[in-house]
Amino acid sequence: MSANPDTILVAPPRESRWHGFVSRWFPQYTHHAKILNGSIILLIGSVFVSLANFGYNIGVARMLGPSDFSHAAAAVTILMLISAVTLAFQLVCTKLVAKAASTEAKAAVFQHLMKRAWVVGIGLGVFMLLANSALTAYLRLSSPWIIILLAIGLTIYVPLGVKRGGLQGTCRFRGLSWNMAAEAIIKFVGAIVLIELGFGVLGAVAAISASVILAFIIPDSAKELRGPAVDHPSAPVGEARQAIVFFVGQVIISNIDILMVKHFFRPDDAGLYAAIALVGRLLYFASWSVVSAMFPVSAEKTEDHGSRSLLAIPLLLVTGMSVVFVLLLAAFPRLVFQSLFGAHFHSDVGGLTLLLSMNAIATGVYAIAVVLITYEMSRCIANTGWLQLVVSGLIVIGVTFFHSTLLEVIIVQQVLRVLLLCAVAFPFVKMWATAGGSVHEQATARY
Repeated sequence: MSANPDTILVAPPRESRWHGFVSRWFPQYTHHAKILNGSIILLIGSVFVSLANFGYNIGVARMLGPSDFSHAAAAVTILMLISAVTLAFQLVCTKLVAKAASTEAKAAVFQHLMKRAWVVGIGLGVFMLLANSALTAYLRLSSPWIIILLAIGLTIYVPLGVKRGGLQGTCRFRGLSWNMAAEAIIKFVGAIVLIELGFGVLGAVAAISASVILAFIIPDSAKELRGPAVDHPSAPVGEARQAIVFFVGQVIISNIDILMVKHFFRPDDAGLYAAIALVGRLLYFASWSVVSAMFPVSAEKTEDHGSRSLLAIPLLLVTGMSVVFVLLLAAFPRLVFQSLFGAHFHSDVGGLTLLLSMNAIATGVYAIAVVLITYEMSRCIANTGWLQLVVSGLIVIGVTFFHSTLLEVIIVQQVLRVLLLCAVAFPFVKMWATAGGSVHEQATARY
């Protein structure tokens, strides 16, 4: 072994042939190749994750029916809401690991955040157990054991975010992709087996917690992050606050509608809406794969030169995916929906075509806004997360007052998401329309 303390004792992440070719012959486009390479890897992985997640949702929906499926969907949505904390840890870990200059500094960041994550995870698990009765009553769940089983997984869910942040921050997109795929596959297989054994909704929820625990246990390739570490300052308060604000807003915008519909509507209608929302999540999950590849590359590129093109690539990818997705649902709504969820799921309210299309458009609009917000966050301490948080609160208020039909619920979200996109896009449009100035300097000038 080398006596040099800066030597990395494990193999660095392996580059693809395409990335290696670009790095050798076109070094000025290395960062662009890394984004494309990472996006492709994560998109391929997202196919497996999406198939497994859809397999879980479709299998549970077909085996339990709309009413019981609404209980399982509510449990999944609670997990998604708590993921604001998990993803905040992942984002902070990704950015700080990517920016750390040495292997020992990266390890210090990772190990510090992992300790914090365990404290927060245990606290969330205890809170869920204490709030069990209130949550069961508000969501009209069939059993308090749904919350109890979910609390077990929540304890591990936050440390899992730090583990994935270490993989993402070191640009190990293949390992990150496999970890997420493993969680989804375990959840799918476990749910089918437990429901077949007669555990019903409780089996579906137990599979969620089991998948989180096993995904954390699975070894990863970022071994140097668990090696020797130098003293490293705590995560900057601004970075942590930025990540928490962003993900709280994100999970509320993406998931709160399912819980509110579960409260305001009959179980059958709530199950139908949950299925429609899950179709939209497929587009958002694919878009998030592109964002995940962009974030560490943009964070480690400290200079401003070429930053416009670093943003253009994910914008084009997400916009293209959104257009194709909306057109597919508009052309074959019932074929797509009932082929996935079965004849038990049918709509007599608002028209299934309109519900699916409007939800897909709202999801696509929000996905484009997230690309702009996360790019700005990767370059500096941005305040667009606060704007997103305000919009998430307006969605809660809007759905509270306007929920006479499922279509009305979707329209409220669509209008507010369009306003969010216009607000976060304005400084970028203004920047591209004028000459001079760096991306993040002009993009944050309005704050």
